[in-house]
Amino acid sequence: MKFLILNGPNLNLLGLREPGIYGTGTYEELCRLIAREAARLGVEAQCFQTNHEGVLVDKIQEAYGVFDGIVINPAAYTHTSVALLDAVKAVSIPTVEVHISDVSQRESFRQISYIRAACLKTITGHGFRGYVEAIEYLKAHLENR
Repeated sequence: MKFLILNGPNLNLLGLREPGIYGTGTYEELCRLIAREAARLGVEAQCFQTNHEGVLVDKIQEAYGVFDGIVINPAAYTHTSVALLDAVKAVSIPTVEVHISDVSQRESFRQISYIRAACLKTITGHGFRGYVEAIEYLKAHLENR
């Protein structure tokens, strides 16, 4: 099994960006955690981060026929991007939405997730562990199909 782990804008600044909300772990530490836990689960995981919406759309489209599942933290694009929603719907790859912070406890505009309609599950507020939970969920979902 092969999973694509997509991260949107400003997540490259983890550890520096609002540590009271996102913690002190860096993006590199997140990717190492994902690699370690994916290996433990016997799956392959490839991390990718960009600050550009169109690049995320391209990566989702390029995942078709290559990846079995997608874990996506669209970051700010969660609340604005119909393009990401349409891309996930178009490729029909099982996808889990992840947010490091508990977006339900944040600003009112963060209560809207466009991409959620195309996702199997949403995991919020579990920090970096949310990514591991998403990988575990996708693996179990694919094994039980």
